[in-house]
Amino acid sequence: MSLRSSLLAAAALLAASTTFAAAQSARDAIAVPVLRANVTVTGEIVRIGDVIDNAGPAAQIAIYRAPDLGTTGALPTAQVLAALRAHQVIGVDTHDVKEVAVTRLARTVEVKEIEQAVAAALEHRNGLGDAANLSLTFDRDLQDVRLDASNSGAMQTIAARSDPRSGRFDVTFEIENANGAAPAKLRFTGTAVETLEVAVLTRNVDRGDLLKSSDIVVERRPKAEIGGDPAGRDRAVGMQTRRPMRASQPLKTADLVKPDLVQRDQNVTLVYQAAGLYLTTRGKALDNGTEGDTVNVLNPQSKRTITGTVTGRGQVTVEIATPKPLVVSEAAASITPQQSAAATSPVGVTSQLTSKSE
Repeated sequence: MSLRSSLLAAAALLAASTTFAAAQSARDAIAVPVLRANVTVTGEIVRIGDVIDNAGPAAQIAIYRAPDLGTTGALPTAQVLAALRAHQVIGVDTHDVKEVAVTRLARTVEVKEIEQAVAAALEHRNGLGDAANLSLTFDRDLQDVRLDASNSGAMQTIAARSDPRSGRFDVTFEIENANGAAPAKLRFTGTAVETLEVAVLTRNVDRGDLLKSSDIVVERRPKAEIGGDPAGRDRAVGMQTRRPMRASQPLKTADLVKPDLVQRDQNVTLVYQAAGLYLTTRGKALDNGTEGDTVNVLNPQSKRTITGTVTGRGQVTVEIATPKPLVVSEAAASITPQQSAAATSPVGVTSQLTSKSE
Protein backbone atom coordinates (compact mmCIF):
# COMPACT_ATOMS: atom_id res chain seq x y z
CA MET A 1 0.00 0.00 0.00
CA SER A 2 1.29 3.36 -0.88
CA LEU A 3 1.94 6.04 1.67
CA ARG A 4 -0.87 8.13 0.20
CA SER A 5 -3.42 5.33 0.62
CA SER A 6 -2.36 4.75 4.20
CA LEU A 7 -2.78 8.41 5.08
CA LEU A 8 -6.28 8.48 3.56
CA ALA A 9 -7.34 5.39 5.47
CA ALA A 10 -6.01 6.82 8.73
CA ALA A 11 -7.85 10.08 8.15
CA ALA A 12 -11.12 8.24 7.48
CA LEU A 13 -10.72 6.18 10.64
CA LEU A 14 -10.01 9.28 12.70
CA ALA A 15 -13.10 11.03 11.32
CA ALA A 16 -15.33 8.05 12.09
CA SER A 17 -13.97 7.87 15.64
CA THR A 18 -14.57 11.58 16.14
CA THR A 19 -18.17 11.30 14.85
CA PHE A 20 -18.94 8.34 17.16
CA ALA A 21 -17.46 10.13 20.16
CA ALA A 22 -19.52 13.23 19.41
CA ALA A 23 -22.72 11.18 19.10
CA GLN A 24 -21.96 9.35 22.34
CA SER A 25 -21.27 12.64 24.05
CA ALA A 26 -24.57 14.05 22.78
CA ARG A 27 -26.45 10.99 24.06
CA ASP A 28 -24.74 11.31 27.41
CA ALA A 29 -25.66 15.00 27.55
CA ILE A 30 -29.32 14.25 26.81
CA ALA A 31 -29.48 11.48 29.38
CA VAL A 32 -28.21 13.59 32.27
CA PRO A 33 -30.94 13.80 34.98
CA VAL A 34 -32.15 17.39 35.48
CA LEU A 35 -33.84 18.58 38.64
CA ARG A 36 -37.20 20.34 38.32
CA ALA A 37 -37.89 23.46 40.36
CA ASN A 38 -41.69 23.04 40.26
CA VAL A 39 -43.52 19.73 40.40
CA THR A 40 -47.24 18.93 40.17
CA VAL A 41 -48.73 15.57 41.16
CA THR A 42 -52.29 14.24 41.17
CA GLY A 43 -51.93 11.36 43.61
CA GLU A 44 -50.71 10.76 47.14
CA ILE A 45 -47.13 9.79 46.12
CA VAL A 46 -44.20 11.78 44.66
CA ARG A 47 -42.05 9.62 42.38
CA ILE A 48 -38.52 10.09 41.02
CA GLY A 49 -39.91 10.80 37.56
CA ASP A 50 -41.89 13.69 39.05
CA VAL A 51 -38.86 15.56 40.41
CA ILE A 52 -36.30 15.02 37.61
CA ASP A 53 -36.24 14.79 33.85
CA ASN A 54 -34.51 11.79 32.23
CA ALA A 55 -35.21 9.54 35.21
CA GLY A 56 -35.03 6.39 33.09
CA PRO A 57 -36.04 3.07 34.69
CA ALA A 58 -36.21 4.71 38.14
CA ALA A 59 -39.04 7.07 37.14
CA GLN A 60 -41.78 5.08 38.97
CA ILE A 61 -39.94 4.74 42.28
CA ALA A 62 -41.80 6.51 45.13
CA ILE A 63 -39.68 8.77 47.31
CA TYR A 64 -42.09 11.12 49.15
CA ARG A 65 -45.70 11.43 50.26
CA ALA A 66 -47.47 14.25 48.42
CA PRO A 67 -48.72 17.32 50.31
CA ASP A 68 -52.39 17.74 51.21
CA LEU A 69 -54.93 18.17 48.46
CA GLY A 70 -54.72 21.55 46.81
CA THR A 71 -51.59 22.60 48.72
CA THR A 72 -47.91 23.14 47.89
CA GLY A 73 -44.89 21.91 49.83
CA ALA A 74 -41.15 22.69 49.48
CA LEU A 75 -38.29 20.16 49.48
CA PRO A 76 -34.65 21.33 49.97
CA THR A 77 -32.49 20.30 47.01
CA ALA A 78 -29.97 18.53 49.23
CA GLN A 79 -32.75 16.34 50.67
CA VAL A 80 -34.00 15.47 47.19
CA LEU A 81 -30.49 14.54 45.98
CA ALA A 82 -30.00 12.30 49.03
CA ALA A 83 -33.27 10.48 48.25
CA LEU A 84 -32.19 10.05 44.61
CA ARG A 85 -28.74 8.68 45.56
CA ALA A 86 -30.47 6.07 47.72
CA HIS A 87 -31.89 4.69 44.50
CA GLN A 88 -28.60 4.96 42.52
CA VAL A 89 -29.67 8.11 40.66
CA ILE A 90 -26.54 10.29 40.57
CA GLY A 91 -25.05 13.08 38.54
CA VAL A 92 -28.24 15.17 38.72
CA ASP A 93 -27.93 18.63 37.21
CA THR A 94 -29.58 20.95 39.76
CA HIS A 95 -29.32 24.17 37.71
CA ASP A 96 -28.63 25.85 41.07
CA VAL A 97 -32.19 25.14 42.27
CA LYS A 98 -32.30 25.60 46.04
CA GLU A 99 -35.60 23.83 46.69
CA VAL A 100 -38.27 21.91 44.80
CA ALA A 101 -41.89 23.11 45.08
CA VAL A 102 -44.37 20.19 44.97
CA THR A 103 -48.04 21.00 44.33
CA ARG A 104 -50.76 18.42 44.67
CA LEU A 105 -53.57 19.11 42.22
CA ALA A 106 -57.14 18.82 43.51
CA ARG A 107 -60.74 19.37 42.58
CA THR A 108 -62.38 21.89 44.87
CA VAL A 109 -66.11 21.63 45.51
CA GLU A 110 -67.07 25.08 46.79
CA VAL A 111 -69.64 25.80 49.49
CA LYS A 112 -72.00 27.45 47.01
CA GLU A 113 -71.92 24.38 44.76
CA ILE A 114 -72.71 22.13 47.72
CA GLU A 115 -75.66 24.29 48.81
CA GLN A 116 -77.09 24.33 45.29
CA ALA A 117 -76.70 20.55 44.94
CA VAL A 118 -78.42 19.84 48.28
CA ALA A 119 -81.27 22.25 47.50
CA ALA A 120 -81.75 20.62 44.09
CA ALA A 121 -81.85 17.17 45.71
CA LEU A 122 -84.59 18.33 48.14
CA GLU A 123 -86.64 20.30 45.62
CA HIS A 124 -90.36 19.35 45.69
CA ARG A 125 -89.63 16.55 48.15
CA ASN A 126 -92.11 15.92 50.99
CA GLY A 127 -93.93 19.21 50.53
CA LEU A 128 -90.90 21.42 49.96
CA GLY A 129 -91.02 23.99 47.15
CA ASP A 130 -88.54 25.23 44.56
CA ALA A 131 -84.83 24.87 45.30
CA ALA A 132 -84.35 28.65 45.08
CA ASN A 133 -86.75 29.11 48.03
CA LEU A 134 -85.05 26.65 50.40
CA SER A 135 -83.00 27.96 53.31
CA LEU A 136 -80.46 25.34 54.45
CA THR A 137 -78.81 25.02 57.85
CA PHE A 138 -76.07 22.36 57.99
CA ASP A 139 -75.16 20.42 61.14
CA ARG A 140 -71.49 21.29 60.62
CA ASP A 141 -69.96 24.49 59.36
CA LEU A 142 -69.88 24.12 55.60
CA GLN A 143 -66.46 24.50 53.98
CA ASP A 144 -64.97 23.89 50.56
CA VAL A 145 -64.30 20.19 49.94
CA ARG A 146 -61.09 19.12 48.14
CA LEU A 147 -60.96 15.86 46.21
CA ASP A 148 -58.35 14.15 44.03
CA ALA A 149 -58.12 15.81 40.65
CA SER A 150 -59.22 12.52 39.08
CA ASN A 151 -62.63 12.90 40.72
CA SER A 152 -63.88 14.91 37.78
CA GLY A 153 -67.48 13.63 37.53
CA ALA A 154 -70.63 15.56 38.40
CA MET A 155 -72.23 15.41 41.85
CA GLN A 156 -74.84 12.68 41.54
CA THR A 157 -77.49 12.26 44.24
CA ILE A 158 -77.60 8.64 45.41
CA ALA A 159 -79.72 9.14 48.57
CA ALA A 160 -81.95 11.96 49.78
CA ARG A 161 -84.28 11.93 52.79
CA SER A 162 -86.25 14.71 54.45
CA ASP A 163 -88.76 14.94 57.29
CA PRO A 164 -91.74 17.20 56.47
CA ARG A 165 -92.40 17.93 60.16
CA SER A 166 -88.95 18.77 61.46
CA GLY A 167 -87.36 19.79 58.16
CA ARG A 168 -84.40 17.48 58.81
CA PHE A 169 -82.54 16.26 55.71
CA ASP A 170 -79.85 13.67 54.91
CA VAL A 171 -78.36 13.80 51.40
CA THR A 172 -75.49 11.73 49.94
CA PHE A 173 -73.67 12.45 46.67
CA GLU A 174 -71.26 10.43 44.56
CA ILE A 175 -68.50 11.80 42.29
CA GLU A 176 -66.94 9.43 39.76
CA ASN A 177 -63.17 8.96 39.43
CA ALA A 178 -61.72 9.24 35.91
CA ASN A 179 -58.95 6.73 36.74
CA GLY A 180 -61.43 3.98 37.53
CA ALA A 181 -60.91 4.19 41.29
CA ALA A 182 -63.83 4.11 43.71
CA PRO A 183 -66.01 7.24 43.44
CA ALA A 184 -65.85 9.84 46.18
CA LYS A 185 -68.89 10.11 48.44
CA LEU A 186 -70.07 13.25 50.21
CA ARG A 187 -72.82 13.27 52.85
CA PHE A 188 -74.56 16.32 54.31
CA THR A 189 -77.19 16.61 57.05
CA GLY A 190 -79.11 19.55 58.44
CA THR A 191 -82.44 21.38 58.28
CA ALA A 192 -84.30 22.78 55.27
CA VAL A 193 -86.94 25.50 55.55
CA GLU A 194 -88.97 26.85 52.65
CA THR A 195 -88.96 30.65 52.52
CA LEU A 196 -90.77 33.34 50.56
CA GLU A 197 -90.01 36.96 49.74
CA VAL A 198 -92.41 39.24 51.56
CA ALA A 199 -92.84 42.94 52.30
CA VAL A 200 -91.94 43.72 55.94
CA LEU A 201 -92.77 46.89 57.86
CA THR A 202 -89.92 49.10 59.04
CA ARG A 203 -92.09 50.98 61.56
CA ASN A 204 -95.22 50.60 63.66
CA VAL A 205 -98.37 51.60 61.77
CA ASP A 206 -101.94 52.38 62.79
CA ARG A 207 -105.15 51.41 61.07
CA GLY A 208 -105.61 53.42 57.88
CA ASP A 209 -101.94 54.49 57.57
CA LEU A 210 -100.79 55.00 53.99
CA LEU A 211 -97.65 52.94 53.31
CA LYS A 212 -94.71 54.69 51.66
CA SER A 213 -91.66 53.13 50.04
CA SER A 214 -89.53 53.86 53.11
CA ASP A 215 -92.00 51.96 55.31
CA ILE A 216 -91.27 48.63 53.61
CA VAL A 217 -88.30 46.34 53.02
CA VAL A 218 -88.26 42.94 51.32
CA GLU A 219 -87.06 39.97 53.35
CA ARG A 220 -87.16 36.20 53.10
CA ARG A 221 -89.27 34.63 55.82
CA PRO A 222 -90.28 31.01 56.51
CA LYS A 223 -93.38 30.07 54.58
CA ALA A 224 -94.94 28.59 57.71
CA GLU A 225 -94.57 31.94 59.48
CA ILE A 226 -96.16 33.96 56.70
CA GLY A 227 -99.02 31.67 55.80
CA GLY A 228 -100.92 32.19 52.58
CA ASP A 229 -101.09 35.18 50.24
CA PRO A 230 -97.98 37.22 51.23
CA ALA A 231 -97.87 40.80 49.95
CA GLY A 232 -94.99 41.91 47.74
CA ARG A 233 -93.38 45.33 47.88
CA ASP A 234 -94.99 46.59 44.68
CA ARG A 235 -98.40 45.58 45.95
CA ALA A 236 -97.95 47.14 49.39
CA VAL A 237 -96.61 50.61 48.55
CA GLY A 238 -99.45 53.13 48.31
CA MET A 239 -101.94 50.92 50.17
CA GLN A 240 -103.55 51.47 53.57
CA THR A 241 -103.42 49.11 56.52
CA ARG A 242 -106.61 47.50 57.81
CA ARG A 243 -105.31 47.25 61.37
CA PRO A 244 -102.47 48.41 63.63
CA MET A 245 -99.25 46.51 62.97
CA ARG A 246 -95.77 46.51 64.45
CA ALA A 247 -92.36 46.94 62.85
CA SER A 248 -90.72 43.83 61.32
CA GLN A 249 -94.14 42.24 60.81
CA PRO A 250 -94.65 40.65 57.37
CA LEU A 251 -97.57 41.93 55.32
CA LYS A 252 -100.34 39.82 53.83
CA THR A 253 -102.73 40.89 51.12
CA ALA A 254 -105.55 40.71 53.66
CA ASP A 255 -103.77 43.37 55.77
CA LEU A 256 -104.04 45.97 52.98
CA VAL A 257 -106.81 47.97 51.37
CA LYS A 258 -106.85 50.56 48.65
CA PRO A 259 -106.27 54.08 50.00
CA ASP A 260 -109.38 56.11 50.88
CA LEU A 261 -110.09 58.66 48.15
CA VAL A 262 -112.84 60.18 50.25
CA GLN A 263 -112.61 60.91 53.97
CA ARG A 264 -115.50 61.38 56.40
CA ASP A 265 -116.48 65.07 56.81
CA GLN A 266 -114.44 65.94 53.71
CA ASN A 267 -115.83 68.40 51.18
CA VAL A 268 -116.25 66.49 47.95
CA THR A 269 -117.43 67.11 44.42
CA LEU A 270 -120.81 65.60 43.63
CA VAL A 271 -121.18 64.60 40.00
CA TYR A 272 -124.67 63.98 38.61
CA GLN A 273 -124.31 61.97 35.48
CA ALA A 274 -126.79 60.65 32.94
CA ALA A 275 -127.06 60.29 29.20
CA GLY A 276 -126.37 63.75 27.81
CA LEU A 277 -126.21 65.25 31.33
CA TYR A 278 -123.22 66.16 33.50
CA LEU A 279 -123.72 68.41 36.57
CA THR A 280 -121.41 69.07 39.51
CA THR A 281 -122.01 70.54 42.94
CA ARG A 282 -120.41 70.47 46.35
CA GLY A 283 -121.21 68.03 49.15
CA LYS A 284 -119.94 66.72 52.47
CA ALA A 285 -118.89 63.09 52.76
CA LEU A 286 -120.47 61.13 55.60
CA ASP A 287 -118.27 58.02 55.13
CA ASN A 288 -114.75 56.99 54.21
CA GLY A 289 -114.40 55.25 50.88
CA THR A 290 -111.93 54.02 48.31
CA GLU A 291 -112.45 53.76 44.58
CA GLY A 292 -115.65 51.86 43.82
CA ASP A 293 -117.08 52.14 47.35
CA THR A 294 -120.62 53.40 47.93
CA VAL A 295 -120.75 56.36 50.36
CA ASN A 296 -123.32 58.81 51.66
CA VAL A 297 -122.93 62.50 50.88
CA LEU A 298 -124.87 65.43 52.37
CA ASN A 299 -126.03 68.03 49.87
CA PRO A 300 -125.67 71.28 51.85
CA GLN A 301 -128.15 73.12 49.66
CA SER A 302 -131.03 70.65 49.82
CA LYS A 303 -129.97 69.16 53.19
CA ARG A 304 -130.61 65.75 51.65
CA THR A 305 -128.38 62.70 51.97
CA ILE A 306 -127.41 61.27 48.60
CA THR A 307 -125.76 57.91 47.90
CA GLY A 308 -123.04 57.75 45.27
CA THR A 309 -119.94 55.89 44.15
CA VAL A 310 -116.36 57.06 44.81
CA THR A 311 -114.81 57.62 41.38
CA GLY A 312 -111.76 59.72 42.23
CA ARG A 313 -109.97 61.61 44.94
CA GLY A 314 -112.60 63.80 46.60
CA GLN A 315 -115.19 62.89 43.96
CA VAL A 316 -118.51 61.02 44.25
CA THR A 317 -120.66 60.23 41.20
CA VAL A 318 -124.44 59.84 41.31
CA GLU A 319 -125.93 57.96 38.40
CA ILE A 320 -129.34 59.33 37.37
CA ALA A 321 -131.70 56.72 36.00
CA THR A 322 -133.47 57.80 32.81
CA PRO A 323 -136.77 56.24 31.65
CA LYS A 324 -136.51 53.95 28.70
CA PRO A 325 -138.55 54.88 25.61
CA LEU A 326 -141.73 52.87 25.05
CA VAL A 327 -141.35 50.36 22.25
CA VAL A 328 -144.65 49.40 20.56
CA SER A 329 -144.59 45.88 19.18
CA GLU A 330 -146.33 44.79 15.96
CA ALA A 331 -148.80 42.70 17.96
CA ALA A 332 -149.85 45.74 20.00
CA ALA A 333 -150.22 47.82 16.84
CA SER A 334 -152.67 45.27 15.35
CA ILE A 335 -155.13 45.39 18.29
CA THR A 336 -158.58 46.77 17.27
CA PRO A 337 -160.15 49.69 19.11
CA GLN A 338 -162.66 47.33 20.74
CA GLN A 339 -159.85 45.06 22.00
CA SER A 340 -158.01 48.08 23.25
CA ALA A 341 -161.03 49.32 25.15
CA ALA A 342 -161.55 45.90 26.68
CA ALA A 343 -157.91 45.70 27.69
CA THR A 344 -158.05 49.05 29.41
CA SER A 345 -161.40 48.52 31.15
CA PRO A 346 -161.39 47.90 34.91
CA VAL A 347 -161.58 44.31 35.96
CA GLY A 348 -165.01 44.70 37.48
CA VAL A 349 -166.52 46.17 34.32
CA THR A 350 -165.00 43.43 32.22
CA SER A 351 -166.60 40.83 34.51
CA GLN A 352 -170.06 42.41 34.18
CA LEU A 353 -169.91 42.45 30.39
CA THR A 354 -168.92 38.85 30.37
CA SER A 355 -171.91 37.81 32.55
CA LYS A 356 -174.46 39.68 30.38
CA SER A 357 -173.26 38.01 27.23
CA GLU A 358 -173.82 34.68 28.88
